[in-house]
Amino acid sequence: MAKLTVRAIDTARPKAKPYKLTVDTGLYIRVALDGEKRWLIKYVVDGKQREARLPKPYGNNGEGFMTLSAATAENARVQALARDGIDFQVQAAEIKDAAALEAKRAKALDASVQEMFDTWLADGVTRKDGNSELRRSFEKDVLPSIGAKRVKDVTEHHLRALLRAMVQRGVARMTTRVYNDLVQMFSWAEKRQPWRTLMIEGNPASLLEIDRILPISSTANAERSRIFSPVEIRELRDIFSTMDAVYEAAPDKRAASKPVKAETKIAMWLCLGTACRIGELLKSQWEHVDLKTGIWRIPAENTKQTNGEQQDHIVYLSDFASRQFKSLYDITGKDSKWCFPARSAIAGDQHVCVKSTSKQIGDRQMQFKKRKLLKNRKNDNSLVIAKGKTGEWTPHDLRRTAATMMQALGVSLDVIDRCQNHIIAGSKVRRHYLHYDYAKEKKEAWNKLGKKIELILSDGAVTSSAQDNSELPQSEGDNQSSPMEKIAG
Repeated sequence: MAKLTVRAIDTARPKAKPYKLTVDTGLYIRVALDGEKRWLIKYVVDGKQREARLPKPYGNNGEGFMTLSAATAENARVQALARDGIDFQVQAAEIKDAAALEAKRAKALDASVQEMFDTWLADGVTRKDGNSELRRSFEKDVLPSIGAKRVKDVTEHHLRALLRAMVQRGVARMTTRVYNDLVQMFSWAEKRQPWRTLMIEGNPASLLEIDRILPISSTANAERSRIFSPVEIRELRDIFSTMDAVYEAAPDKRAASKPVKAETKIAMWLCLGTACRIGELLKSQWEHVDLKTGIWRIPAENTKQTNGEQQDHIVYLSDFASRQFKSLYDITGKDSKWCFPARSAIAGDQHVCVKSTSKQIGDRQMQFKKRKLLKNRKNDNSLVIAKGKTGEWTPHDLRRTAATMMQALGVSLDVIDRCQNHIIAGSKVRRHYLHYDYAKEKKEAWNKLGKKIELILSDGAVTSSAQDNSELPQSEGDNQSSPMEKIAG
């Protein structure tokens, strides 16, 4: 068979229909309607005829074309493989897959901490806030420091350095939280591929000791024990009242310092009057609050998860707590299904951020903060109690105060736990079979608490003589009264 020449291929012109010219044994050129000329190869493997189009069209110049000699050489290679029972197309696909696999393996070996974090966030951790706080803390402190580093290159020294940088910034509690999250993330990754391979020399987070990172004076790992004495409860009341009075008397309210929001003040008294968690309170809806019967139901999904468990919680409102909810209803109950609705248009029909009240309280105790002044936030000391002698206070301290007051009033620890909606530890068999709800005992406990708070608040305003060391907890080293003695006062 005469082989087709370059001249013959060049002079081939398009026709009414596409057609093929035989160039060599098994090699053809197809002339399209627009005159483009493409190479085709026909070959037989295991008795079956196959056909393939070569990737580049015919041409004598340029990287994107294949000459006659190159096509002839490729055809000879394909035919030789076919005689040996090898399909060059299958071979090419296998080579491509192997290259892709190798590239994937190489990429995995170069995987960064950012990639590991994203995978962990998607598949390894699920928190009630949708991991938003976890993402925020890593984006602020972890990822800027080690996010771009390859996992296999990360050492304990890198992790220790970023934690120490946080300590130097004065955020010891956040440092502890980030440390715990790092340990959790690396422990998760250590059990899974490809991360396990990347930590062949060991898990760097397992070598950290948080107590050696935090300063000796840090109380980040210590349990908070801050409770309010009766005089401090009255002082808080008077601070709220004074704020309102000063603002109302201000000739120019636009220039005057605004008091704490009414909803926030009510939230504080409800934390004290019910021993609830601030997050449970801020997520409450009016459909869960029965003002007639004095019952507030906290659905399980709003409660804290303990050891993977959550449970509904019924709060029997004392007269004191009922009045707080009624005051709140006058503010928010007619316009929203939420007891504490978000005000911004962005938030839409949603409750306020569960951190909002804690931020409002913290922003007004700046003498305890080690941070710069924040824009569009309060930065003063208007909510400092007892001239700062007893330290900073948080909404959760009111919950602790309520529990301690119940204890001082003779309420059993078992009932106090149930009033605080603690998951009762102990035998699973007991939890399975014993379902008495302690409604009577809890109602009595909350009523005792409410009456005690009313008795405390019925006393006169705090005076300078009432703020001396006889009623306030003493500084460390003095004869400091016990929490029970402070509450009983």
